[in-house]
Amino acid sequence: MKRKVLALVLAVTCAMSLTACGKAAGELPSDAASRSIEDADTSVVYFDEEAVALAGELAGSNEALLAAAQEAVTEVNEIRSESGLGELEWNGQLADAAYVRAQEIVGTFSHTRPDGSEWWTVDSTVMYGENLAKNYNTSSAVVDAWMASPTHQANIMKADYETIGIAVYQTEAGNWYWAQEFGY
Repeated sequence: MKRKVLALVLAVTCAMSLTACGKAAGELPSDAASRSIEDADTSVVYFDEEAVALAGELAGSNEALLAAAQEAVTEVNEIRSESGLGELEWNGQLADAAYVRAQEIVGTFSHTRPDGSEWWTVDSTVMYGENLAKNYNTSSAVVDAWMASPTHQANIMKADYETIGIAVYQTEAGNWYWAQEFGY
């Protein structure tokens, strides 16, 4: 009987510690998203002007979330540097697009936008790769999760990417939704 109680206490303790770290609660889509610059039809530009304008107004309204996004960029650049890759430069256009996507994935956790269009149609002039995540409450937890996923890691480690924008959107319930956008 004593062993059963001890085993139960250990199991509950382990489960609670994983949840507290954000490891068990977080989620990634099954794949990352990317599109080739060579295959992009640059004669047609998609730009969701209204959504990007609103995102630009709201993105800096929560300093803690902005700091978390910038910490994630720093961590990504450290990982890239350790592998001999160049650092990604923060891009405001990508950050605004990321903020739009971070809000959109609250309702539809997918690389498809709520209106059914492709993820990159927020701003097709700069968006070439996308990583999403939800319910990770620290930059290190979300970057660790992205790096543990082969397709998300591939986006982070793609040597051709030169720019990055990350945004975090927090719901009223306190859940964090992350969008990481990459460009050339």
